Amino acid sequence: MLYSLSKSFTSTALGLALDEGLLRLDDRVVDFFPEYRELATDPGTRAMRVRHLASMSSGHTRDTWDEVFESDPADPVRGFLRLPPDREPGTVFAYNQPATYTLGVILQRLTGTTLAGYLRPRLFEPLGIGAPGWQQDGSGRDLGFVGLFLPTDAIARLGELYLRRGVWRGHRILSEGWVAEATRPQVPTGDENPDWAQGYGFQFWMSRHGYRGDGAFGQFCLVLPEQDAVVAYTGATVEMQAVLDAAWRHLLPAFGTAGSAADDAALAERLGRLALPPVPAGDQRPGNWSLAPATPGDTPLTGVQVRDGELVLCEPGTELRLRLAPGRWTVTDEPVPAAASGGWIDGTHLAVDVLFLEAPHRLSVTADVTAGTFDARWVTAPLLPPSLRLLRS
Repeated sequence: MLYSLSKSFTSTALGLALDEGLLRLDDRVVDFFPEYRELATDPGTRAMRVRHLASMSSGHTRDTWDEVFESDPADPVRGFLRLPPDREPGTVFAYNQPATYTLGVILQRLTGTTLAGYLRPRLFEPLGIGAPGWQQDGSGRDLGFVGLFLPTDAIARLGELYLRRGVWRGHRILSEGWVAEATRPQVPTGDENPDWAQGYGFQFWMSRHGYRGDGAFGQFCLVLPEQDAVVAYTGATVEMQAVLDAAWRHLLPAFGTAGSAADDAALAERLGRLALPPVPAGDQRPGNWSLAPATPGDTPLTGVQVRDGELVLCEPGTELRLRLAPGRWTVTDEPVPAAASGGWIDGTHLAVDVLFLEAPHRLSVTADVTAGTFDARWVTAPLLPPSLRLLRS
């Protein structure tokens, strides 16, 4: 679950469409939506260009997604075009989700397919990336600004394509001109975090070293031209600046040193014993219980069932059945890939952690079977509506 790292793939779709002559960076946004042209009466909206969407410089000074979606859930593009920019487009940066969403809708209109469908023969297949999942809006359009699911290896491949200036294994995929434009500062950014204060390209962030695509909770594609390297990282953290600080502190100096067979062996040994510790729990207790929420929570769960050696998480339309084994993690693939660990902590209380294997999210569930209630809390709460079904490709 790449969160906003999805934007760099939408940017790549834009680069391909530009190379194919389907549009130009200086095309007016309103001209792609003639049915809404009369609604877009503000001069700033009428002056907005494709390049402003791609560089997060639409003229708005904030992320307007909640405003846009609440005002027009049927078509956020219409809501976006109704919302006048605060400044002249191109003069101010704001990380504004409707800008990328609207860019994605333009590309899907021009190509007659989804973003994933357009990218499949042009990017995913040439780079050896399998068919991805991309969450869609109610009209069947890929969201563009978020919602893409890909393995870490695919992130590394995208980074290498940009590192090689659009060439993959001797074959040109993207024009060199597009790569240069997308990965240079198009608009200044102001932020207290140093790696978010280096400027913004076309859906790529500039970094203190190189440039990157990134997504919430630590999804990173770091491209380091000076080191001739790419770092692909999928994590589950809110301390994203700390991840970059660690990369600059530890990885950059290591690029200039020679390793040894002993170093490789020590690394392999360390990687071989890395594991997430299981949740402490006692032996299983026979019996069956149906539990209700103890308090209104921030999860979609309407009920929890405890059966012999099994925990069942219930939300409307979905039951996630998790086998419990004290002292270890157990994995289930359907309906949502997840790993569970935990069990009975005394005669009446149960504690289980659930890791969602395709998303950077962990759910902690505690239950009191005597009271017939449970509590569920996200360790890191999803940014999208927290349906369990959305946590898989």
